Amino acid sequence: MQIYAYLTFEGDCEEAMRHYAKVLGGKIVAMRPHEGTPAADYVPPDWRAKILHARLHVGDAVLMASDSPPGMQEKMQGISVALVLEDPDEAERIFNAFAEGGTVTMPLTETFWAKKFGMLTDRFGTPWMINCELPSEAQS
Repeated sequence: MQIYAYLTFEGDCEEAMRHYAKVLGGKIVAMRPHEGTPAADYVPPDWRAKILHARLHVGDAVLMASDSPPGMQEKMQGISVALVLEDPDEAERIFNAFAEGGTVTMPLTETFWAKKFGMLTDRFGTPWMINCELPSEAQS
């Protein structure tokens, strides 16, 4: 079994996924718009270029996403995408890249369980938790 995060956006899915691929060093393996699919008939004409399905691979991890049709998007809440890293400098680089234009809810700092931990919501509305675990935490 595998569990993947699936994000929905208000029309900026392509921009968000390209940003995530750049920041995380991943590869977009799918970026399919509504246009050219049976789903195109169920969205307004100006929405057909919006993303029906996107898939980003970052190592063994997968992040999927799409644009919600107009009036269907709900704010992401009660969930965060958690990134677990070993390198504190890399955690800081990613945190700062996602914080640009977003809202930091907990600055990236040392905690009792992590070399660095922070939380933010990026400019696309995605909540992130960046966690650089202590060696003993990573093993449990």
